[in-house]
Order: sequence, then C-alpha cells, then structure tokens
Amino acid sequence: MTRVLLVCSPGGHLQQLLGLAPAWRETDHRWVTLRAPDTEYELAGEQVTWAHGPTNRSLGKLVRNALLARSVLREFDPDVVLSTGAALAVPFLLGARLTGRRTVYCESFTRVHELSLSGRIVAPFVDQLFVQWPELAERRPKARYEGSVL
Repeated sequence: MTRVLLVCSPGGHLQQLLGLAPAWRETDHRWVTLRAPDTEYELAGEQVTWAHGPTNRSLGKLVRNALLARSVLREFDPDVVLSTGAALAVPFLLGARLTGRRTVYCESFTRVHELSLSGRIVAPFVDQLFVQWPELAERRPKARYEGSVL
C-alpha cells in the first residue's frame, strides 16, 4: 500500500488537504501539522505528528521542523509527501526530495496570480506543483491546473 505523508498548516491549508481526501484516503497516511483547535478536531483519530510553530519566517522553527522532518521521513518512510503549505511544507518537501521520495505541492486557493513564498521556495524541486487558478498556471510553466480543491 502507498504511504503518504500529509503536511499542512492549520486553517485553510488543512481544509484544502482534507478536500483532496479522494487522492489519499485509501492509503497508509500520516499527518504533520501544527496544534490548533481545527487540527485537533478534524484529525482526531488520525496519526498526527505535531510540528513546531508558529512557522512564519522563523529560522529557529525552520531548523526544528527540518530535524523533525528528518525523523518522520525515516520513521514513517513515505512514498510521497503531499502538502498544501504553508511554511511547514518547506522542510518536509525538501527532506523528501533529498531522500528520493516523490513530492507534491498544491498551492493555496487564495493564490490567483503569484505563488506564495512557500510555493516559490518549493517550486524548483517538487515533482508536481498544482495551482488552483488557470491564470497562475499560465504564469508558471511547471505548474498544473486541474481545477479547484474547494
């Protein structure tokens, strides 16, 4: 069975990854996210690794989450890492790529004309970069538009 590591921040990023459930529901999957009321509620009963936050532009949290990514990737050994962002995606997708795993990033629905900072960072090295607006796909040659998650 395919092993999928699902990585996202709380809020809209979580909702979008939940919206992609048909792609990962029947897999052996595990979550990495930040502890928040919505993640605790929505992911009750799921295997969750709680990451270190807040992550926005925090070098210290980036380092801590990079170490966590190394540990989780070794322990869970996923075939693919799927993320909807935000900053938490960077160390996990980079670590996955460096260890030969497939990587998929789905940009936020709110990004119509330009990638988010996280999206710009991971775009050069992910296997698949999905965007949710055709306008953005036209501006980014690597990006694929296959419709909206929401």
